[in-house]
Amino acid sequence: MTAAIRTTVPRVSHLDALESEAVHIFREVAGEFEKPVILFSGGKDSIVMLHLALKAFAPAPVPFALLHVDTGHNFPEVIDYRDRTVEKHSLRLHVASVQEYIDAGKLRERPDGTRNPLQTVPLTEAVQKHGFDAVFGGGRRDEEKARSKERVFSLRDEFSQWDPRRQRPELWQLYNGRHAPGEHVRVFPLSNWTELDVWQYVAREGIELPEIYFAHKREVFQRNGMWLAAGAWGGPKEGETLVTRLVRYRTVGDMSCTGAIDSEAVTLDAVIAEIAVSRLTERGSTRADDKLSEAAMEDRKREGYF
Repeated sequence: MTAAIRTTVPRVSHLDALESEAVHIFREVAGEFEKPVILFSGGKDSIVMLHLALKAFAPAPVPFALLHVDTGHNFPEVIDYRDRTVEKHSLRLHVASVQEYIDAGKLRERPDGTRNPLQTVPLTEAVQKHGFDAVFGGGRRDEEKARSKERVFSLRDEFSQWDPRRQRPELWQLYNGRHAPGEHVRVFPLSNWTELDVWQYVAREGIELPEIYFAHKREVFQRNGMWLAAGAWGGPKEGETLVTRLVRYRTVGDMSCTGAIDSEAVTLDAVIAEIAVSRLTERGSTRADDKLSEAAMEDRKREGYF
């Protein structure tokens, strides 16, 4: 009697599956497009995205440049992290400056002081100027309802505008990068990740993040239910009092619209535990620019925002 042969099937964790999918996407783009670029702000999602790109092509260097749309009102800790990362990995960085557009009279400051909505024009013109045909973004579907409509490969027309009706099916992880001259494709390797996945992956891989993602003492003031940091962008206004609180940031954007949360989480494990019980996404709870209207993000995406 022949003994039964037992085979052991390796167990793949959900983080392994997400990493494998993202690496596959990076390699697909490298083989299908002529001049891709990675949007890199120094925020946690773009940091994880760059880490995945480094893994996808190791030991060779990343074959893409980086692009940062700099509002001029960024957190200094994040800009410092961006520059150190570029130098560490010998990366090419393009910077599209909102301040330069304001100085040239191409853009006007908003009454509320926020510059996040002003990023669209510098972004779209940088894409056209450099001829990028694929633009990697760190957007995730769990962040916001407009982003949940995105495919992994999201076509943009010659004006960088997004039309949800032109979304293409992506069955069996088959991605369609076909585009006409002047058009480009936004690519989202983290589409199927959640905020918790990102943090668990950061912990597993030992990825360094800017210190503002962990609890620290900072002078903040309250506006519209959020703790905002004082800065050159114009806050606080009359009647808004600066107080020192123990806070951290769940997401990083323009200082004028990115709120901090009260937190004592100074370690990765503490942050993960905090996120695991949260019922609000990071953008839903701490991004004022998403609260400008019911469809604020979708309106900006249609115009070319990422």
